[in-house]
Amino acid sequence: MYKINNINKLDNFISFAPPLMAQEEIDEVADTLRSGWLTTGPKTERFEQELAAYLGSARPVAVNSCTAALHLGLTVLEVGPGQGVITTPLTFASTAHVIMYRQARPYFVDIDPRTGNISHQEIRRFFEDNCRRDADGRPRHKISGDLISTLLPVHYGGHPVELDELWQIAQDYNLNILEDAAHAIGAKYKGRPIGHQGLKPDLDELKGLTAFSFYATKNMATGEGGCLASGDEALLERARVMSMYGISDSRRIWGRYAPKGTWVYDVADLGFKYNMMDIQAALGLHQLAKLPEFINRRSAHADVYNQTLADLEELVTLPATLSQVDHAWHLYPLRLKPQALNINRDEFIEILRDHNLGTSVLFIPLHYHSFYKKSLEAKEGDYPAAENFFKNLINLPVAPAHQPDEIRAAAEIIRALLLKYKR
Repeated sequence: MYKINNINKLDNFISFAPPLMAQEEIDEVADTLRSGWLTTGPKTERFEQELAAYLGSARPVAVNSCTAALHLGLTVLEVGPGQGVITTPLTFASTAHVIMYRQARPYFVDIDPRTGNISHQEIRRFFEDNCRRDADGRPRHKISGDLISTLLPVHYGGHPVELDELWQIAQDYNLNILEDAAHAIGAKYKGRPIGHQGLKPDLDELKGLTAFSFYATKNMATGEGGCLASGDEALLERARVMSMYGISDSRRIWGRYAPKGTWVYDVADLGFKYNMMDIQAALGLHQLAKLPEFINRRSAHADVYNQTLADLEELVTLPATLSQVDHAWHLYPLRLKPQALNINRDEFIEILRDHNLGTSVLFIPLHYHSFYKKSLEAKEGDYPAAENFFKNLINLPVAPAHQPDEIRAAAEIIRALLLKYKR
């Protein structure tokens, strides 16, 4: 490192979220290429089985993205026109896009500023202020008439939502839950992995599904990819069919060239092309095996930031971790206190970049984007907690590919710059 204005600059640029691959992944992909089977096949099936064992669920449906998993989830829950889905504005576009793919309407609810997750208190306020019960006792929006059928919470940054409270709301209002766990593979709620079938109450009338992402920057990476998990095997079998064009027996597709394969198949529904390839699954097999170590590294990096910045509470808000969760630390959301600094968030990000430290801001609230402003008539000021969270937010690097000394150096630079720009 060398000094700029008496503050060390890192010798090499620390990128925000590089994946961590090793020889095992390379060898497995090479084995897949040599096998002659590149698309959905035996390694995808094995990956699904190992995911089931890790999550404590039925065998998930491996797909080509978390967006695909979310879309499949809403499809098998039969969300459609005239329905509303409650979700958070502090998320990526895919969370709300998939609702609109189904010709339903997203209804945003504000966040808990401690965690960035959707607030269960605000969900209850939404029902009390905006909904009435129909003749069947189900909630309908007073103005649009939409049947509010589903909760779609996001485990922001890898911090699990308060699932007990959300399932109680689901029982009170007869809702299904589809969890967006793009950040949360490896996280736990009350000792059980997110996606574990035991996290859903034993309520046959209510359905629960969880969508994961294995995108290149996520806690485990297959390049592109994801899965849909549940304890409900019937829902997953329906999703499996829909993930491969609606073909009634998807094994007939990937097994048709085997010695006992057959060319005969039946398209039973209007499905999608969402299947995962064996090339992706080859990466996933080893990334899943390494996931506990990856989460340990992320947690250790988060601890370094927490310890280094602990005495600067007048300048920043450190991320909270509620007592009942094991955080996956996909993100480390640091929030500036602008009233205490002579610099704004955007300027601080540029100065960090000048010091060879890459960061990000996840996410720009959905109601700030032109599409949602137009389609939902959303506007700034509608969700103040999410807006305040975003306006002061900087996500710091915590990827397992980073070495501990890199993160320590990064934390010291952040500390020094905060003190430099203190009012």
